[in-house]
Amino acid sequence: MELRVKLAEDTIDETDLEALAEWLKTKPRLTKGPLTLEFEKEWSRWLGRRHSVFCNSGSSANLLAYYTLLLSNRLRNRRVIIPVTGWVTTIAPAIQFGLEPIPCSAAPDTFALDSDHLADLCARYEPALVVLVQVLGVPASMEPILDLKERYGFLLIEDACAAIGSHDGHRRVGTYGDLSTFSLYFGHQCSTIEGGIVSTDDLELHELLLMLRSHGWSKDVSRATHAKLVREFGIDDFNEPFVFYQPGFNLRSSDLNAFLGLRQIPKLSWIARKRDENHRRYLRRLGEVLRFQKFSDESVVSSIHTAAVARNSAERKQIVAALRNAGIETRMYTAGNLCRHPFWTDRYPPFSSPLPDLLYEAGFFLPNHPYLTGETIDEIAEIIQDSLKNPAKDTGARHDGNSH
Repeated sequence: MELRVKLAEDTIDETDLEALAEWLKTKPRLTKGPLTLEFEKEWSRWLGRRHSVFCNSGSSANLLAYYTLLLSNRLRNRRVIIPVTGWVTTIAPAIQFGLEPIPCSAAPDTFALDSDHLADLCARYEPALVVLVQVLGVPASMEPILDLKERYGFLLIEDACAAIGSHDGHRRVGTYGDLSTFSLYFGHQCSTIEGGIVSTDDLELHELLLMLRSHGWSKDVSRATHAKLVREFGIDDFNEPFVFYQPGFNLRSSDLNAFLGLRQIPKLSWIARKRDENHRRYLRRLGEVLRFQKFSDESVVSSIHTAAVARNSAERKQIVAALRNAGIETRMYTAGNLCRHPFWTDRYPPFSSPLPDLLYEAGFFLPNHPYLTGETIDEIAEIIQDSLKNPAKDTGARHDGNSH
């Protein structure tokens, strides 16, 4: 059936494309150049952090964040606590760089790291690094996480790839980590076609990020740092521009993407408000029949999709069938329990925990984007409610007593 309602719509609108077409007529530099620097500066100003590095995807942002901390010599050991609820490239760099990933379960309210389980893991393993996902734009409960950070001295990567514009009532999401990452992919809060950002308040980490993003050379760091490196390693003037100080990547984005990014920043408040309104409307309409993440009234929930959890896989099956029959796009809940996927189980023992397993077996996404109307949300809610009142005979749906 043809989709009437999609999970996501592009925030790059017609006026953005028209402006891009006019800009292209000026024959500008399309690779990384002055617009990239301007976008990084404006992003930092909007977010409230000192430094930001624009790269080619949110996955690359996570890769850079891990590698920067690894090469910073600040990790006291190779143990890293990873979330089992998130996205594969939140975990993959730990495997790729030979770290020791330790799974942490999901909090029953926000579905971020379970702080009680994290406390147990910290006491047992004393990790050098903890990776936190701000799950789908619902702010994590940061106070217990930060208390553990102070007590055990771990570094924190805050993966806010799917949480641009969210606010926990105290601070913007993405301002807590030693390094914080964002995704600017289609379907997320805003798009630069492809793109990612790493933000930090630490100048040393920022300059290491810049080198690792671009081959490991020093062209993008401050002139003072560049001059220091040239003196330290005795580089002559002719070789100076093409000396590589770190084993870096090429994860740069381009000024074309930055042009679009600069046009998205003024929309972010509107985007976050609309996504928050939509998210709350789903909860008002469906909170009695489905499980959702919880958050404070003061929060702004700029969710990329509204995540819902049925009571079991059979109930999810009947809901999904009804949505698809009505032309409403849906899919499984992110990846559920990532430690049940082959990339993990081929290397490590499977990890099982009641909530991540339930997300894997019964979680699904509902559409949320700024162009979604309240009337459409009400229609989606009615379709779901009707499906639960009149389950299809071939789904085998039944209630198994699992409460929300």
